[in-house]
Amino acid sequence: MNEEVVRTNSRDETILQGEQFAARLLKGDLVVLSGDLGAGKTEFVKGICHFLAVEDLVTSPTFTIINQYNGEMPSGDAVKVYHVDLYRIEKPEELLTIGFDDMVFAHDAIKLVEWPEQAQHHLPDTYWRVQIQQVDTDDSARDIHISKHSTIEANQQP
Repeated sequence: MNEEVVRTNSRDETILQGEQFAARLLKGDLVVLSGDLGAGKTEFVKGICHFLAVEDLVTSPTFTIINQYNGEMPSGDAVKVYHVDLYRIEKPEELLTIGFDDMVFAHDAIKLVEWPEQAQHHLPDTYWRVQIQQVDTDDSARDIHISKHSTIEANQQP
C-alpha cells in the first residue's frame, strides 16, 4: 500500500482522522505510532478507540506502559484494545517483563503502540505505520502519514 498523507488543523480533526482510519482495522491488527512528544499520537488513538466504542477514558499510558480497553468492532464482536507507550522502555529485555510479545501477537485484539522504535525486533511482519508530524507553519497543524508495512512483501521485491 502506498503512503497516504492527511493534514489536520486541530486536536478534534486529529481525533476524527483516527476514527476514519479505524474503519480499516481488523482484529489482530497492530498500529505503530511515531512522532515527537506532543505530536498527537494519543489524540489519534482516542479517535480509534471512539470508533471501536471504547467507553473508558483514553489516556496516554506513559507511566503504566499498557492500557487495556474493551471495545466493539462494527460487526458487534467484542475486541480488546491495547494502547502501549514504550517511551520509558530503555532496554529490549524490559519488553519481556511487560508481556509485550504476547500482547503484540494477540489475534483477538487491536494493538496501538506509541514509540515503536523501542521494539523494532519484536514487531510482527505486517503492521500499520502512522507517523505524525507537526507542520512548522502552524502549531495546531499536523501531517499524518499512514501506510501498511510488511517485511514479507519487502523481502519478495526483486
